[in-house]
Amino acid sequence: MTYRRAVIPALVGGLLITLLLWWAGSSAQALQLRGAGGVFDIDSMNELRRWLAPWSYDPSLPALPALSGAPAGGDPASGAATRYTDLYRTGMQIRFVVVFAVFVAGALLLVRRIPPTRGRTPATVLALWAWGPVAGTLAVTLSAPWLIASRGNGSYRLLPQLAGVAASSGPVVVFVSLVTALLTVAVARVTAKGEEPAPRQSVPPRAARLAASVGTAAIALSLVVLSYERVAAAIQTSFGGSGLLSDPGDLLRQWLLLGGWSGPGTAPLGDWLLYRATDALMLAVVWWALRLLPGMLTRTTVPGVVAGAICATVLGLLVSRLLLTAIDGTVGVWGPVHLFSRLGEGVPAAVTFGVVAGLAAFVTLRLAQGRRTAGSPEASDGVSVTE
Repeated sequence: MTYRRAVIPALVGGLLITLLLWWAGSSAQALQLRGAGGVFDIDSMNELRRWLAPWSYDPSLPALPALSGAPAGGDPASGAATRYTDLYRTGMQIRFVVVFAVFVAGALLLVRRIPPTRGRTPATVLALWAWGPVAGTLAVTLSAPWLIASRGNGSYRLLPQLAGVAASSGPVVVFVSLVTALLTVAVARVTAKGEEPAPRQSVPPRAARLAASVGTAAIALSLVVLSYERVAAAIQTSFGGSGLLSDPGDLLRQWLLLGGWSGPGTAPLGDWLLYRATDALMLAVVWWALRLLPGMLTRTTVPGVVAGAICATVLGLLVSRLLLTAIDGTVGVWGPVHLFSRLGEGVPAAVTFGVVAGLAAFVTLRLAQGRRTAGSPEASDGVSVTE
């Protein structure tokens, strides 16, 4: 799909996700009305308020996670903090501008490289759906300095505050992204009418499987190796700093760890294996998506493979987090809203290792294709390799 045709659905998707998030943030005040208690129980109301707070212009809502020991003067609801209201609203404006810009950039790339033509439409929907939480995470992270400063305690444990903000985009972005992806693809199919469908690449299955395995190994490095409790503890405590750069452990965990696990210990082995099955499911989803990715792309480029790898990692996270919540029994205790409370977790680390996995998969794919093309016995089997 040409840029001229792809830019229209990308802009529509960017406007849609921005407006839906703005509407969701504006709706947070409705949970404070007197009649809201008759619709939701108190636990569900608190959970919904947590989802919507990062996108609300109301500074009285806890848009930033509270830090123990933080100076009391940073409370945005206190009279002493009213002078920070304009700074808070500036931070929110930056947040919505960034989410629009990042989603448009990603959607433009994905719609061009995975156009919603015959055989590619489900892949386009899934890729755009996964890109929404990425845009939300980058938006809350890049706008964090303004919002942290608006609390009046920006110099207090800055890096832990940044870590908390990076993890605060919430499940609401996941649901908004699904609606946005469906409508964006619908617009893209309209704009793609009359254009000759791009042929699907003929990628050697062995090369695709090898690239998917290498990319999945990069994801496993975070999910299995770095997320083990002893390694995670070392990451948390081994890096020092001073001043504004002190306590970097929380920030490193957010951007490096896709999960967290330990040995069976005293827990039943069956329960431990069930929880580890969620990690295995995530790796299976990532491998499957990376295996299909080269054949879905109209052209194998570094940006296309990297964006696809990030989306594959986020999709794996969504599936594993939903299964994890379903098996841990918290829904019966905290209510049905908590079934989706884990959605959106781990996206910062998915961005980090999605980039690593995409680069590794691209290099492996090119090397495997080049070796196949150079070998005369394999090059004569009639399978074409598209650059």
